[in-house]
Amino acid sequence: MARQKVIGLTGPTGAGKTTVSKALEQKGYYIIDADQVARKVVLPGSECLLKIAGVFGGEVLNPDQSLNRQALGRIVFSNKDKLKQLEGIIFPYIIHDIQQMIKQSEEQGNHIVILDAPTLFESGCDKLCDQVIVVIAPLNARLLRIVSRDGISFEQAMQRISAQHDDAFYTEQADFIVDNSKPQADYSNLLSWLSSLE
Repeated sequence: MARQKVIGLTGPTGAGKTTVSKALEQKGYYIIDADQVARKVVLPGSECLLKIAGVFGGEVLNPDQSLNRQALGRIVFSNKDKLKQLEGIIFPYIIHDIQQMIKQSEEQGNHIVILDAPTLFESGCDKLCDQVIVVIAPLNARLLRIVSRDGISFEQAMQRISAQHDDAFYTEQADFIVDNSKPQADYSNLLSWLSSLE
């Protein structure tokens, strides 16, 4: 039996990667959502969250000891060194859990697993992947999506965009590019490409 292929799915924030991920899930692909994994590793009382609070202070915790994401975001998205510091704490926990999920997917007999990871390259998760899909979209569309999705200001949304790599970085790493600029994107080419890998 052919070895399972791990396909990374990433792109700059607000490009509409979640829409692509949901479309692939509806087609029966096994999806590992790195954002969900990232939420799980910082649950109240977790070793990872305790380390984050130890480095960034108690203000990143809510009264119930859960992670205050907005407070942490204000610290790290305006300071690249602090963002790197946070990534150094959280990424090893995320990678460990993702490796376990990839193994579980293979045991279930899947030919392809999609690793939906906004920080695929920053975390080193690209090293777990055989190939990479990158989702891109125009800056204005991305800004509107981030503001609407996260309930933040345009200035905060631009801070998040500025904290990431530019489009050229993503497209240079891509084995397949999805242009998500149209409201109703057609993913038939992507599905054909994935079928060719099975």
